[in-house]
Amino acid sequence: MDKRWVLKEQGEKTKIQHLTEVLNIDNNLANLLVHRGISTFEEAKFFFRPSLDELHDPFLMKDMHKAVHRIEVALQKNENILVYGDYDVDGTTAVSLVYMFLKSLYDNVDFYIPDRYEEGYGISYKSIDFAAENNFSLVIVLDCGIKAVEKIAYAKSKGVDYIITDHHRPGDVLPDAVAVLDPKRADCEYPYDELSGCGVGFKLVQAFAKRNGIPFDNLKKYLDLVVVSIASDIVEITGENRILAYYGLKLVNTNPRPGIEAILKFSGTSRKNNDINKNTGFVFSKNLTISDLVFLVGPRINAAGRIESANNSVRLLISENQESAAKLAERIDDFNTERKDLDAQTTQEAMEMILHDESLLNAQTTVVYDPSWHKGVIGIVASRLIESYYRPTIVLTKSNGFITGSARSVKDFDIYDAVDACSDLLEHFGGHKYAAGLSLKPENLIPFKKRFEEYVASHIEENMRTPEVEIDSKLCLNDINKKFFKILKQFAPFGPGNMAPVFITDNVIDTGFARVVGKNHLKLEVVHKNIRGYPIPAIAFQQSGHLENIIKNRPFNICYHLEENEWNGVVNLQLNIKDIKPVHEDDMYY
Repeated sequence: MDKRWVLKEQGEKTKIQHLTEVLNIDNNLANLLVHRGISTFEEAKFFFRPSLDELHDPFLMKDMHKAVHRIEVALQKNENILVYGDYDVDGTTAVSLVYMFLKSLYDNVDFYIPDRYEEGYGISYKSIDFAAENNFSLVIVLDCGIKAVEKIAYAKSKGVDYIITDHHRPGDVLPDAVAVLDPKRADCEYPYDELSGCGVGFKLVQAFAKRNGIPFDNLKKYLDLVVVSIASDIVEITGENRILAYYGLKLVNTNPRPGIEAILKFSGTSRKNNDINKNTGFVFSKNLTISDLVFLVGPRINAAGRIESANNSVRLLISENQESAAKLAERIDDFNTERKDLDAQTTQEAMEMILHDESLLNAQTTVVYDPSWHKGVIGIVASRLIESYYRPTIVLTKSNGFITGSARSVKDFDIYDAVDACSDLLEHFGGHKYAAGLSLKPENLIPFKKRFEEYVASHIEENMRTPEVEIDSKLCLNDINKKFFKILKQFAPFGPGNMAPVFITDNVIDTGFARVVGKNHLKLEVVHKNIRGYPIPAIAFQQSGHLENIIKNRPFNICYHLEENEWNGVVNLQLNIKDIKPVHEDDMYY
C-alpha cells in the first residue's frame, strides 16, 4: 500500500539553537524537543527526568473526596466490597491493582470480571444481582460504567452503592452513583484527561493512601500494572502518563510481579543483556519497551477474556509466587495460541468477503458481519483489515441475540463521532477517537451500515484516505553516533503523543547484504551512495518487493526509526525502515 511521507516543518530556529547550547546536543535532537513543545532547560529536564513528585493531586478529580469517604465508611462498618472491571487488559490490570491494595488493608474484598459472551461490556444486570445476593454493599467499577445510567438506578433499587471510575467519554447524563471519577467529565477540572482506566484506579488508590497516611512508596509496586494498561490501551504517553509509564517500565525491567514475569518467560523475552558492539563502540542495554508490552504482554492478558474467562488474567496478575503464576501463564499462553488461530481464520474470511463484494470494495468504509465469528477477536480483525483497506472499519458478529461489533479508525478520523451519529440505531456504544464498541438489534444492521457509510463519506478528508508516515527530520547516517543514540533513547517511553522519531535519509544503497528473511521482510546494510561511512544494519518488514531494485545497486530513500535489535544474546543498533521509495520518485514527501 502506497504511503504519503509528510516531513514536519523545522522547529523555531532560536529555540533549537538555545537547546543545542544549554543541553550540548545535536541540532536534530534539539529539533525533536521543540516539536514536543520543549524550549527551555527546565522543560527538557522534566521531559528527560520524569519525577513521581510531579503527579497531580488526586483530589483535583471531581468526586474523589466522595469516593474515598465511601470506601472509608465501608472499612469502618466492615462492609463487603466488590472490585469490578472490564475484561480487557486495562480493566483486568485496574481490578488487580485496586483489589490488591484494598486486600492489603482489609479482608472483605473480592473481584468480579463480567463474562464477555454472557454479560457483555460494562456493568451487567447479572453482576448487580450477584452483588446484592452476596451482601456486597459497595462495588468499585473500573474502566467502564460511565454510561450505565439505567443499571446504576437498578443497583440503587437493590441497595448496592457504586463508585464508578472510567476514562471513556461520558454521555449527556451521568450515572447516579456515589461517585463518578472520569477526567473526561465536562465538569471535572483535573489537569490531565488521558489517563488509562487503570490510571484512574491508581489515582483512587493514591487519594485513599494520601488521606489515610499510607506512604506513596507503598504504591510504587503497582506501577508495572499501570504501564501495561497505558501501553495496551494505547493512551497518550504525555504528562502524567509519561511519568507513570517511565517508572512502570523501570519496575517491569527490574522487579516485575510474578504474573508479569511469567508472561515474559512464555514470550521468550530476556531482560538482562548488556553488550558492547566492537565495531562502533555502542553500549547497549536492551530493556523492554512500551512496544514490547503492546505486542508481548497485552495480547496474552487479553487472550484469557477472549477465549475463556478474564478472571484468569486477574488471578495471574495478583499471584504472589512464581509457581502459581507459571501455571496460570501457561494456560493463558495456550489461550493466546488459540486466539491467534481464530484471528487468522476470521481475517481471511473477512478479506474474502470484501474481495467478492463490489459494493464493499468500493465503499468509503469496511463493515463486515458474520454471526459465526468469535466475539473475542473482532477488534483485532478490524485492525488487520485497516492494514489492507485503509478506511474506518467495523467487524460485527452475533452475541446473545444482538449484533455486536468493534470499530477501528484511520489517522485523524474520529470513529466515536461516526458511531455516535448512528446512536438511535444502537443499543449500546462507547469508546475513543480511534476505537469503539457497539451493539444493535439485527433489524437495524442495514440502516446502520447505510448511515455509517454516509457519515464517513461526508466527513472524512481526502488526506485521511492514504496511510501517512510522519517524518520528524532529515538525517545523515554519519550523524548517528554513540552520543546521539544515547540521548535519543532518553526520549522514551514512546507511544501516542511521543512517538519514536522517524527520520528520512536520501540516496542510500545496500552494501550487498540485502536478502529476504521470514516470509516478506528485507534485511539490509545501508550506506550513503556518495558519502563514506560505516554501513548500518536495517530491517524493512513486509517490503521484500523492493529487493529487485536494491540488489541492482540502485539508490533509494528511506524513512525509519532507530532501535536496538537483539539476536542470539547480542544487541545491536539497526534502522527499522518504515517505507522505501526509489530516488526517481518526484513526490517523496510533502
